[in-house]
Amino acid sequence: MISERIAAADLGIDPEREIGQRPRLRNRPDLRQLRRSRGGGCVENGIIVEMKARNERGAESKQSGGNQKKTRPHGLLRAYVKPPKTAAERKERIAEILRRLERMYPAATCALLHQNPWELLVATILSAQCTDKRVNEVTPGLFAKYPTPQDFAAVAPEVLANDIRSTGLFNNKSKSIVGAAKRVVSEFGGKVPKTMDEMLTIPGAARKTANVVLGNAFGFAAGVVVDTHVGRLSQRLGLTENTTPEKIERDLIEIIPKKEWVEYPHLMIYHGRKVCKARGPLCAECVINTLCPSSTV
Repeated sequence: MISERIAAADLGIDPEREIGQRPRLRNRPDLRQLRRSRGGGCVENGIIVEMKARNERGAESKQSGGNQKKTRPHGLLRAYVKPPKTAAERKERIAEILRRLERMYPAATCALLHQNPWELLVATILSAQCTDKRVNEVTPGLFAKYPTPQDFAAVAPEVLANDIRSTGLFNNKSKSIVGAAKRVVSEFGGKVPKTMDEMLTIPGAARKTANVVLGNAFGFAAGVVVDTHVGRLSQRLGLTENTTPEKIERDLIEIIPKKEWVEYPHLMIYHGRKVCKARGPLCAECVINTLCPSSTV
């Protein structure tokens, strides 16, 4: 039996504290004095304390059913993408994104089949709420039946609607195409105009349609085409926080070099269909995952 009472001061706690309260050390260690040693441990008051690496700790924890979950070596842990801070860094990042995608999709081009600007205008109108594949199945027979804008202008919308029924929204599309044909014939001599302002006067030709025709039929970079793929990938890449096509286009025009305005949408569309899908993007297979803040790998 211990006959001498241990002094409270030697315990480092306050005996007067109420029962139920946790004892607290009077002299808490100064964490600022901890520093890394060359051997991977910590030095505290001259004593080297061994510290386990992250992968060693993980290997000893959470074993279930005798199967041990393999941990990723520290050197392979994902380095999260830091947003560029300067204009030069933003420019270089975008250039690298384009370089990698161009190597992956060297033949990226407009997916809508056409032989002239008028056919591309019609095909683009048909592509609303419809896949390019379906449009390409319809347009060969359509252009064989109506070879010129004059032929489209002469047909009744309800008749044309039956020819394009499989593309969906056929009543509205037939009215737009017939109206576009009449406008092109009466105001532009049967030729699709080459300016944005004139294109926007054509029924069925909103800004996206105008950008498609001007960029791919004439090679004029009047803007950036923003469809569902372009919008989704631009958001995931952190190039825009907007959700409407008009605002997304304004953001892209400010950061994408003008010489890339026509090609950029093609690269986004190809990549969006093959890799960066709306549901279940294949981040592990993505060539730009190290540049993407939304990457899951």
